[in-house]
Amino acid sequence: MTSILTAVGRALRDLREPRIVAILFLPALGALAVWGTLSWIFWDSWTAWLNGLATGTAAGRWLEGVGAGWLIRSLSVLGFLGLLAPAVLITVMVIAELVAMPVIVAWVGEHYYRGLAKRAGGTLAGSLLNTGAGIAVFGMLWIVTLPLWLTGIAAFVLPPLLSAYLNQRLFRYDALSEHASADEYRVLLAGAKGRLFLLGLLLAVLFYVPLVNLAAPVLSGLAFTHFCLAELARTRAGRSEEPGARREAPP
Repeated sequence: MTSILTAVGRALRDLREPRIVAILFLPALGALAVWGTLSWIFWDSWTAWLNGLATGTAAGRWLEGVGAGWLIRSLSVLGFLGLLAPAVLITVMVIAELVAMPVIVAWVGEHYYRGLAKRAGGTLAGSLLNTGAGIAVFGMLWIVTLPLWLTGIAAFVLPPLLSAYLNQRLFRYDALSEHASADEYRVLLAGAKGRLFLLGLLLAVLFYVPLVNLAAPVLSGLAFTHFCLAELARTRAGRSEEPGARREAPP
């Protein structure tokens, strides 16, 4: 837990740096601009499509028959908003990966881990594959669990849990791709999987706090980069202290 709090604390401190301030709101504002524009253009057609799906079911026809068509239309709007939320989140994360993470990794590496050797185990193809797989799993889980939101409690519990999965899945790869080798990435992931998810959950809550959520993507990128590079440095230090281990020459 100490390593998680340390990473978050350093991330909060870095938010005041000019290079970070310059990209602080780009992911959130970019995603809002994209989906705000699309919703304004296609709102009627999208909600009408969902309404058509609902009225095509037996329950929908029954509600229409008893004069409760207004309920179907209301549920269609809620369903649209329930699908819009993950779309916005995914867009935020992708923009953060493309725009913010290269700046973040360079900043954290330069100012905190200058002596950490870069073994470049990550690739563009690996990043794209990781992102695609993470988004696919996240989207499937969101859609499958959407009916559970009607229970009330699940509507508050499920979004942060699912967002935590997406956070750690996407950010951990980009945070380590430049410095860790492929083997080191697998070892670190196996040893810190629980803490990575816990860090993702802690940060995921911020995505649902108004105004704070504008800075949450960059803060998350910073926190994951600090956590992952610190874990990598500790792993290498531990290996260098093993009997017979070969020590790296200082950079």
